[in-house]
Amino acid sequence: MSETFLPELPQELWRAGKLELAHGVQQSLQVIRMATAGLGRFLAEIESRGVKDLYGYGSTAAWFADVAGLSRGEAGPVVKRAIALNPTRALDGTEVPAVAPATAAVAAEGLVGDERIDQILEILKKLPAEDRVNAEKILADLAPSAGPRQLAEAEANLLALLDPDGNEPKDPEPAEPRREITLERRKDGFWKLTGLLDDETGARTAAALEAYAQPRPVDEFGQADLRMKCERMGDAWVDILDLAIACPDQPGTSGYRTLLHVTIGLDELKSGLGTACLDFVGTMTAREARLAACDCLMLPVVMSAVGEPLDVGRLRRFVTPGQRRALNIRDGGCAFPGCHRKPKNCHAHHIHHWADGGPTDLRNLVLVCGFHHRLIHHGDWEVRMAADGLPEFIPPQYRDPLRQPRRNTLHHR
Repeated sequence: MSETFLPELPQELWRAGKLELAHGVQQSLQVIRMATAGLGRFLAEIESRGVKDLYGYGSTAAWFADVAGLSRGEAGPVVKRAIALNPTRALDGTEVPAVAPATAAVAAEGLVGDERIDQILEILKKLPAEDRVNAEKILADLAPSAGPRQLAEAEANLLALLDPDGNEPKDPEPAEPRREITLERRKDGFWKLTGLLDDETGARTAAALEAYAQPRPVDEFGQADLRMKCERMGDAWVDILDLAIACPDQPGTSGYRTLLHVTIGLDELKSGLGTACLDFVGTMTAREARLAACDCLMLPVVMSAVGEPLDVGRLRRFVTPGQRRALNIRDGGCAFPGCHRKPKNCHAHHIHHWADGGPTDLRNLVLVCGFHHRLIHHGDWEVRMAADGLPEFIPPQYRDPLRQPRRNTLHHR
């Protein structure tokens, strides 16, 4: 790559001639574009190595936004452009080739700017994969001397060349729907989910979320559902995820609701006080660990007081499929009084928690939905098994001074 420097200008720029001014603008543009191409190579390398490992950020765009003082919306296109122009590496170390290597070479010489690069990348998306290499070389050769209109004409010519007869008279094959999902972990521990769905998928998603986002009925104490719609939609997303993960054919989970690697002191796990490391990427409270352990696979890593691993537990399934079917029949859904949720939306809760020595049998299990499961673990409600083998719930004293046991009569009439 040839070296290019800004021309020396008079201290008083108004003394410069028109040719000197024009030449200065051209050389300044070239230097800026070359520097931008170099920046892209750095960003592509950071993407390859993993920005989470290097700097602890959830994405390269998030890290670059902080470093450059940009918004996520401003940083995102810069990173996407860098990844498209430069080779990266997959998790197994194999090289992922650049989408537009010829354009990258022209950009490295400072002969083409971001606007034309983005236009070329958009054109390549519209072309068949097998034709993109040759088409990209043509566009890269044209770009240094072309404007947006010339590239648009080149796009039309390429499409006509690749499909000279146009569409067949009969109905063409439907185009692949465009669907995009981006999930990144923020520094505060929350995950940000954004996406773009085609019309049909968006309508199906909205229908599914709306079905699970209905307000909870007013309970027998007159307590209404005070969640905002966005909060109800978020909880509905969790319910749909639980259904998908619990499917026996689900790849990677095989029907287990959760697989947790929990690093925690044994005393903290038993008492529910303190914190735990979740899957080596974040933290959760010990009370949350107790809640999740009711109906999941858990791999506990018990630590000593000085942080030394004392024991790495074996993977253990707590509720068998047979027990789950028996629970579904016995409870008919969430057993909490007044709750209408069906078995597929419920977790199997240990009445006497397994960390405290509770057995995994039907006399110690009860179905509860996610909301009431959390209420039991974090509130003052109690659950017990009555003499007839059915679960009943005892409200806190501030709800019922007499603490009369209650049952759900909605599922079995």
